[in-house]
Amino acid sequence: MSSSIGRLFVVTTFGESHGPAVGVVVDGMPPGIRIEAADVQRELDRRRPGQSALTTQRREADQAEILSGLFEGVTLGTPIAMLVRNTDARSADYEALKDVFRPGHADYTYWQKYGVRDHRGGGRASGRETVGRVAAGALAKAALATVGVSIAGGTVQVGEVRAAARDWTEAEKNPVRCPDAAAAVRMAERIARARDEKDSVGGIVEVEAAGVPPGWGDPTMDKLDAALGAAMLSIPATKGVEIGGGFAMAERAGSETNDVFDGERYLTNFAGGITGGISNGAPVVVRVAVRPATSIGKRQTAATKQGGTTTIEIEGRHDPCICPRVVPVAESMMAIVLANAWLRQRALRGREK
Repeated sequence: MSSSIGRLFVVTTFGESHGPAVGVVVDGMPPGIRIEAADVQRELDRRRPGQSALTTQRREADQAEILSGLFEGVTLGTPIAMLVRNTDARSADYEALKDVFRPGHADYTYWQKYGVRDHRGGGRASGRETVGRVAAGALAKAALATVGVSIAGGTVQVGEVRAAARDWTEAEKNPVRCPDAAAAVRMAERIARARDEKDSVGGIVEVEAAGVPPGWGDPTMDKLDAALGAAMLSIPATKGVEIGGGFAMAERAGSETNDVFDGERYLTNFAGGITGGISNGAPVVVRVAVRPATSIGKRQTAATKQGGTTTIEIEGRHDPCICPRVVPVAESMMAIVLANAWLRQRALRGREK
């Protein structure tokens, strides 16, 4: 089931970019947890389009309809279905592309996979699909909060511009969602330049989970870091994942990267909060490489269904940098994975943590 993730906290998304609606069904949400519609809406508002001049100008309210699983603001333990209707799709913008395989997009591979595809806005391969992930992530965050786990994230690189600071409270104060106020200004300038050039730019999103106790995750084939890697790579436009020290550790010695535990805390966190596939009590840190958006206004060569190539300029409303809107999605995927790990550990050991 390629649209589902999780074993105990099971999340299944549905819908296409220009269909009537997108949404999600969450099965396995523990009962008795207080959830307000505003909690879900707050997360969706962070992901929705049209937030600033640096994002797509598609105007979607992304108003969530909670159809089941809640009663008087409390989870019932039954499946929670949530729906968000598409209200500002402009399918005509894609009519000229119905017989074209756009470069960098999933058009060709979907065609080869299914023999049919929805060309409007990318269909199921669109970032619009992540609405359901974020709605589910709001539930997972609420569940994790009951055991003291919190999740924060931000854009830590755009193009060649890197953040030095990690002030997660700063991330929601700027349109780039950068935890470094000074770097945020330069990132915004870099994104604006790409937009003005009818191009796009990539970057890196970092997510951190605090309060994760030691013992979550399973060794060998179902490691916590492996589950996080799979979840992050399932987000549209992601092409790489690092845990903790990541690829930079390849240049260092073991004496530098072995995290020392003083009996109370880790003095460093090159392991990113995970040792042997199991959480070790330090913050869980994940970074995700986000490729430049594939829909750009520059003239490009594209293949056609009939064979051969043509030249296209993609019209419509698109993000010059996807990173600011990937942040809440990556946080949600972290929450979904950790919710599964928590429920698994609770079942194994018979205790909340």
